[in-house]
Amino acid sequence: MSEKIYTAGLVVIGDEILSGRTHDKNIAQVASWLQVQNIRLDEVRVVADVQERIVEAVNALRARNDYLFTTGGIGPTHDDITVDAVAEALGVGVVIHPDARAILERYYSDKGGLNDARLRMARVPDGAELIPNQKTGAPGIKIGNIHLMAGVPHITAGMLDALTGSLEGGAPLLSETVGGFIPESEVSTLLREVEKAHENCQLGSYPFFREGKVGSNFVIRSTDADALQSCMHVLCEGLGELGFDFTPGGI
Repeated sequence: MSEKIYTAGLVVIGDEILSGRTHDKNIAQVASWLQVQNIRLDEVRVVADVQERIVEAVNALRARNDYLFTTGGIGPTHDDITVDAVAEALGVGVVIHPDARAILERYYSDKGGLNDARLRMARVPDGAELIPNQKTGAPGIKIGNIHLMAGVPHITAGMLDALTGSLEGGAPLLSETVGGFIPESEVSTLLREVEKAHENCQLGSYPFFREGKVGSNFVIRSTDADALQSCMHVLCEGLGELGFDFTPGGI
């Protein structure tokens, strides 16, 4: 396991997401899966079914992350243009992958056969590999550090399962939480000073409203276990000195 922090970007593709017609679930499940792989989701973009917008997002996020994932736009219809956009971003052509075609021929053998629309799901950027799909046959696609996956969440989940353990990850991101009925505005100076004194840690503040009272949970994240514990100790000590009751683990 490397001490390097590996990051990933995610491009969520589809007019239906931007219109609110479909509620995205892939951001959360991709982020959770990446955490288990010791990879940090660094940025997400949601883009319309417009090829130049997809190309722009793909090029931006793949350049500054170790991995890029896309969800949506690899189906059988005219607006499924992710393959074309990724191929354009990479400067390669689009081809029919022979293994993908064979998979689809088997899958649709008792469902009316492989027509032109269904054959679109065998199209890949030239040089790509396949990501298995046990749900509907139509495979995901891997090329370089880019992974193209379905937009339907349970199909995406299956593709992620197929990728489990295949990507190189870095140091795991550790976390500690402390919380209480503490208005974050009253401890903002403390939070800033504690984070500044622990440059290997990230300190987030998450307010809540319960029982008619205002509170906050403070989450510390780091790849350095010793730095994490030091930051936790200093934060708790500071909260106590300010007269606040707090609960390790959060509330």
